[in-house]
Amino acid sequence: MPCFSRYSRVDGGTFKASLIPRPITRVRTPFLTTSSTSAGCTPGECSVPVSLQSQARLPPGHTLQSFWNRNSVRRVLWIFVKFLMSSPEIASVSWGQMKVQGSAKTYKDCKVWPGGSRAWDWRETGTEHSPGVQPADVEEVVKKGVRTLVIGRGMSEALKVPPSTLEYLEKQGIDVRVLQTEQAVKEYNALVAQGVRVGGVFHSTC
Repeated sequence: MPCFSRYSRVDGGTFKASLIPRPITRVRTPFLTTSSTSAGCTPGECSVPVSLQSQARLPPGHTLQSFWNRNSVRRVLWIFVKFLMSSPEIASVSWGQMKVQGSAKTYKDCKVWPGGSRAWDWRETGTEHSPGVQPADVEEVVKKGVRTLVIGRGMSEALKVPPSTLEYLEKQGIDVRVLQTEQAVKEYNALVAQGVRVGGVFHSTC
């Protein structure tokens, strides 16, 4: 138990030192740092002197335990919400292969939006290089609440984007960027870094 010294005068004018126990309380916390362990705390708890607790400026009706728990939950929730609101970066792109942050899959063509990605299967909508990207191909991404949509037309820009698709996106209030796929990926990642709610559809071959 931590102690502090107290001195008292004894016969002959000398001083005698005695050790006085200092009360502490142990507060359980959900996290434990290395420094806490080295200080003698057991896993899951840390020693907090009573004097420190009395000095802590906590909201009325809160203890250190409840205050810590509530703020830890808030931090976790904020990280989770931020993840859902953020668009994943495209980690790499090469002929016929695309990797998206947060996914273990390798895509040939892909759709990305805030909080997720998936393969872009042209067979779902009967899409071909011409007439190209249809409103049905981008509708799923638009419904995710994006403000900007990047379309990658392929390495050789063989995939077309007809006026009907651009008109559909304009009516939805979506800012559209149509580029060669490698340039489209750079543009998309730059927008992600700026915190824009951006989505995209990318073709990685011709």
